[in-house]
Amino acid sequence: MECPGTVPGTIERTMKVAVVGATGNMGSALLRALQHDESVREIVGIARRRPAQDLPKVTWRTADVVRDDLAPLFEGVHAVVHLAWAIQPSRDESVTRAINVDGSRRVFEAAAHAGAGALVYASSIGAYSPGPKDRAVDESWPTGGIPTSFYSRHKAEVERILDGFEAAHAHMRVVRLRPGLIFQREAASEIRRLFAGPFLPNALLHRALLPVVPRTARLVFQAVHADDVADAYRRVIAERDVHGAYNIAADPVLDPDELGRLLGARPVPVPARVLRAAADLTWRLHLQPTPSGWLDLALGVPIMDTSRARTELGWEPRRSAGEALLELLDGMREGAGAPLPPLDPHAGGRFRRWEIAKGVGARN
Repeated sequence: MECPGTVPGTIERTMKVAVVGATGNMGSALLRALQHDESVREIVGIARRRPAQDLPKVTWRTADVVRDDLAPLFEGVHAVVHLAWAIQPSRDESVTRAINVDGSRRVFEAAAHAGAGALVYASSIGAYSPGPKDRAVDESWPTGGIPTSFYSRHKAEVERILDGFEAAHAHMRVVRLRPGLIFQREAASEIRRLFAGPFLPNALLHRALLPVVPRTARLVFQAVHADDVADAYRRVIAERDVHGAYNIAADPVLDPDELGRLLGARPVPVPARVLRAAADLTWRLHLQPTPSGWLDLALGVPIMDTSRARTELGWEPRRSAGEALLELLDGMREGAGAPLPPLDPHAGGRFRRWEIAKGVGARN
């Protein structure tokens, strides 16, 4: 039942929202957005490690999506937002799959068991099958993933799980957001740990020290600021009539020419096979944590059309893709982070010794 004064089509102003994976890049931004949303009464922030930081409206709960009973955490919740996802360890897919695929299934089932009215899932551009770079595709493009990327395979598999879940729980409202690369200053240290590793000096990420960018066929991608993605989540949580998938990305598309303009760098032709060989070799030598499947993903996924989000949600990004990227690079150079376990700039230890001691590419 709607409260007096509630706008038709929106959930009442006593909304309780559970956010699974509340302390990461996307979770931190979503908590900020929901704290300022007058329709949200309480946020259940669920994470594997409890932050020391107390936040307005947030009740922290610790849980592991692989093994803990999740349904009690969702009691009385209007919407469950599932963000939890593992990028590392990149060298043991049994661990990442247990979290990403099996953990997602457990979250979905627990949300249904608890009687949550809506389930909002963090899918990704990485769920899409190979597609065009010279035109944009809408949400009907196949979500078969990129076979050589474990991240993409997991995203595609969870899409299939969610298809079955949605068919079996027609009473629940199910929404999936498929964003491009998500950047923000507060996630800079985490992103550096996850994708660059301990041997990249922060100082080298100064724009003046990036004289060239690779001009590689199909190395064209989309990005968006975390706060803008959070606004999309906030909108789909609140609107009762919203369901299905939404592509989320900011303009412009980041191709070599645009990257060169942003960074003041010169695009230099580099064959994809050279980049892939370099990524594979340095990963095998434990010099960096990112296997070559991530490059395959970047080269393979299509450019997304975001018209549906803009039309149906009234969503418009406040920052360009270039602004989001530059904010991230500046944050990485400065060692920026946030007082949340995954975003802690000191999580790798002094001189990044814990990252090295645990093995580059291991779970932080």
